[in-house]
Amino acid sequence: MEKVLVIVGPTAVGKTALSVELAKKFHGEIISGDSLQVYKKLDIGTAKIKTSEMEGIPHHLIDVIEPNETYSVADFQKAGRKLITEITERGRLPMIVGGTGLYIQSLLYDFQLGAKEESVTAVRKKYEELAETLSKKELWECLKTKDPLAAEKIHWNNQRKVIRALEVFEVTGYSITTPQEEPARLYDYCMIGLNTERALLYQRINQRVDSMLEEGLLEEARFVYELGEVQASQGIGYKEFYPYFKGEESLENVVEQLKMNSRRYAKRQLTWFRNRLDAHWFDLLAESSSMEQIDQLIRTWLEEKDDK
Repeated sequence: MEKVLVIVGPTAVGKTALSVELAKKFHGEIISGDSLQVYKKLDIGTAKIKTSEMEGIPHHLIDVIEPNETYSVADFQKAGRKLITEITERGRLPMIVGGTGLYIQSLLYDFQLGAKEESVTAVRKKYEELAETLSKKELWECLKTKDPLAAEKIHWNNQRKVIRALEVFEVTGYSITTPQEEPARLYDYCMIGLNTERALLYQRINQRVDSMLEEGLLEEARFVYELGEVQASQGIGYKEFYPYFKGEESLENVVEQLKMNSRRYAKRQLTWFRNRLDAHWFDLLAESSSMEQIDQLIRTWLEEKDDK
């Protein structure tokens, strides 16, 4: 089983800087696990690593398609697995770094992805947006109508599980209560999760948005807006500006909306990683000893023989 180092966490927590440092130390090559960084020309809104920041470390699955093209979880899974094999054969360590949980999970486990799976993210987004307009009880009533078996087992107050049950039923046609075989783990992976105190994380997200605006985010968002209805246009960092371009909102209001959406997204990312993936969590921003602990964890893992 090939060894893969994985770095996950919410936006603006420091994944990029850590990944380059660890890649230099452990002879790694980085595979981006981000659903928007695959697009060429979308550099600012996606917080894409700059060439100068790569420090000579090879980065993969960045700038692979045009902004008007589509890219699915299945595309990522296929390309990512090929890269893991190639990097391993070069005698280097494959590293997956990013915040798109579904992409990373689909790569590490034997998920059979077909056309149906390509809509998973859109389905989840639909129910998350619905949850913002309905009360928890109303959302649960929606589940009760579609999947009474799941509604019977899930308390109406547990919104996360209600959304997940709605998503599973719509994508697969089966109740979440139906026994499913656990997808097999395909790699011997070590997963590092980065997080920090919420107030600090939110402050960093707000500062990042301000920095993006200084770098030219508004012009990049206008470029995406003018592409029309394409997959990339739905990304956080772009869609928030459309009411401003249409003359419906002030720039100040849409910037605040972008900051709020980015903070909410970070919260959803954390929930995903904590509930779905098995990570070792560290706070690099507050705990100075975390770097030594991460270093030791990886060294121990690399020395272990994989018996699976």
